[in-house]
Amino acid sequence: MKGETQSHNHRTTPKIVLFVTILFALLIIISLYNPFLSQPLPLLSSSSSSSPSSSSSSSSFSSSVDDAVVVQEEDDPAVSSRTPEICDIFTGEWVPNPRAPYYTNKTCWAIHEHQNCMKYGRPDTEFMKWRWKPDSCELPIFNPAQFLELVKGKSMAFVGDSVARNQMQSMICLLSRVEYPIDISHTTDENYKRWRYVTYNFTLANFWTPHLVKSAETDPNGPTKTGLFSLHLDEADDKWISEAEEFDYLIVSAGHWFYRPLVFYENNKIVGCHFCLLENVPDLTKFYGYRKAFRTAFKAINALKNYKGITYLRTFAPSHFEGGIWNQGGNCLQTRPSRSNETTLADENLELYMIQVEEFRKAEEDARERGLKYRLLDTTQATLLRPDGHPSRYGHWPHENVTLYNDCVHWCLPGPIDTWGDFLLEMLKTEGRRSREEKLRYSDRKLKA
Repeated sequence: MKGETQSHNHRTTPKIVLFVTILFALLIIISLYNPFLSQPLPLLSSSSSSSPSSSSSSSSFSSSVDDAVVVQEEDDPAVSSRTPEICDIFTGEWVPNPRAPYYTNKTCWAIHEHQNCMKYGRPDTEFMKWRWKPDSCELPIFNPAQFLELVKGKSMAFVGDSVARNQMQSMICLLSRVEYPIDISHTTDENYKRWRYVTYNFTLANFWTPHLVKSAETDPNGPTKTGLFSLHLDEADDKWISEAEEFDYLIVSAGHWFYRPLVFYENNKIVGCHFCLLENVPDLTKFYGYRKAFRTAFKAINALKNYKGITYLRTFAPSHFEGGIWNQGGNCLQTRPSRSNETTLADENLELYMIQVEEFRKAEEDARERGLKYRLLDTTQATLLRPDGHPSRYGHWPHENVTLYNDCVHWCLPGPIDTWGDFLLEMLKTEGRRSREEKLRYSDRKLKA
């Protein structure tokens, strides 16, 4: 009897082993092909160190699933409890990219003369051959066909000063590999252009509004011979706000014009100024006007009855004058990007950036009550590290009489701000996921209240 039992065990043991092996193999196959059973691996963690191979894995994983590269608010458990750790695409370094640029001043007609650095003889070309590498993941290079598919049937407006226009021209050049737009502008004024991508029914526009609020030059000379401007800090500039409802995306920015002498009005009365040198007018500094201007602009957007779009704040892009200010001999002669440990955002640049972000957060909270979306296009760190990307003296011919002789404010095209397109596309790709997270987070907050 004992022998029969041993013989039976010897016969059944291989069958059990075979059954367990097959079952284990089936579970592996199912987990590989069913995304709902397999949890995302925490490869995109910004808090853990990662090797180059893990960064590459992070990139391919996010691209194949949902391109999940958004900025997580670490202090919000409603987000962290529902999503894997993710990557801050705005913190990183510039790394060589020998394949760049992806267009030239000869293939793209949209480059403004003052940013056409190669036309005006800039001798070096290395400033075009870099890409932005976030610390914990990869940021894909701009894919124009993918971008146009995502914005098909929609419209986008760049609202701000000449750097905003600089950004729109960069976008046109990036998209030129797929299609050139036609001019559908309502006016001949170059400050208010509209372009239509016919195949995709997509419209690009720019609105010139250097202060975002109602403003006028009241003295062409002013204290510094650069003009004195009156700003009505409680009135958004009607030239853009009156048409904002037409657009699916508003990209709002401002900065450098607040350095000029300004007189501040509220309720049509003078309340102060910035370096106006007017008798009995207190100098409230440019920071006062800057904060109020953004607050008014965001409030005006949130008050629009028919606006359903997404508002992006494109953060301040620092200038890089060395050896003097812009009208006193300053210039930018560096030919390579800086490393993040070589410079830091400080002083006035830091103050302007913080004002923007603070006002953005307040507006975002107010907008959520109406179901409106705000997004932070945080370009400040990346552009801070590019002192080599400005036209300098290569934005005009040497004999020309121009106001900004050494231009360390605007950006050469091709050049560093093409990366703003990389940022924007990545944000558009993750918009669906981001919106779902916000709905969950907002629902949790309402329940707690």
